[in-house]
This record gives sequence, structure tokens and C-alpha cells, in this order.
Amino acid sequence: MKKSLILLSAGALGAVAFYPGAQAQVLKNHDSNAPVNFNADRIEVQDRADRVVVSGNVEVTQAGMRLNAARMTVAYRNGGSNGGGVEVDRIDATGNVVVTKGNETARGNVAIYDLNKRLITMIGNVSLTQGASRLTGGRLVIDLTSGRSTVDGRSSGGAPGVSGGSGGRVSGTFSVPQRNN
Repeated sequence: MKKSLILLSAGALGAVAFYPGAQAQVLKNHDSNAPVNFNADRIEVQDRADRVVVSGNVEVTQAGMRLNAARMTVAYRNGGSNGGGVEVDRIDATGNVVVTKGNETARGNVAIYDLNKRLITMIGNVSLTQGASRLTGGRLVIDLTSGRSTVDGRSSGGAPGVSGGSGGRVSGTFSVPQRNN
């Protein structure tokens, strides 16, 4: 049986993507407490500012989710609960940002992954793809607790170099099950 992407609301106000079936919501209940692994051409630790800047073919992985970009800034704090190590609070990614888990892929110009709120917000020419189904717009918010992804036509509201991409509207292509007449 082919899973379908169902559009709950659309237009200039936005669209909420809902995937029926437990297997389809691969981002639901993502473990944002899992270790965050980095791989890049360059890593610069800015200890006094409690951040790490990674650049060049950056790949971050966490519990089966992969985040790729040209550059990322990782905000952290020293954590006493994990033996004196660091705890990542937020990742800001720029430059051809791609988030992938299972058969879902999200793309955009900029992404902010707030690990505490368990939200990924992508802005600028965003697209959300699952199999043959695709939504495009100006902004995408992925709730990692519920697995709900919301696409709307708004752009970043003035972030430099970021445009809405689809004229303030959401567009989509949805796969549907083949029916016998």
C-alpha cells in the first residue's frame, strides 16, 4: 500500500504536512538527547563564546538524522550532568542545508536546530520531500516531538541572502494510491 501525503491546510497561511501511518513519520519522537557527531573540513572551537564553528562539507549526525551544510555554528554550554562535558543547545546551519532521516528530506538556505525545544526551522527556498511527494515554500518548521512539519510562504523576515522562493505561497505535489476504476 502506498502512503500518501495529506494536505491539512494550504494557501498563503501555510500548509501542514501529515503522513498517515507510523512508519511515514520518521522524524516523530526523534531523540534530541542522543550524541551529536560532527564531521567537517575545518572545526574551530571558540571556547570563550561557548561555540564551535564548523565549515567545509559539514555533516552532523544524531540518532539516524543527518544535517549537511556548508557551515554550522554550534552553541553549547558546559554540562555538569554528563561528567563535565559540553551540552549542545543549538545548531545554526547555512549554505545548501539538507536534513535527512529515513525517506524524508528537507532543504533550505538556512536552518536552526533548537535541541531544547526539539524544533528545526528552515528558511529560504525550502522543500520537504517524502518519496514522490513534495512541498515547497519560504519557511519550514519540523517538530521532532510530534513529527509534524509545517510549510508556509513566509520567508525569514529580513535575514540577509534569504528569500521566500515561492512568492509567499506554498506549492506541492502529492502521490496518491493507484485506483482501479
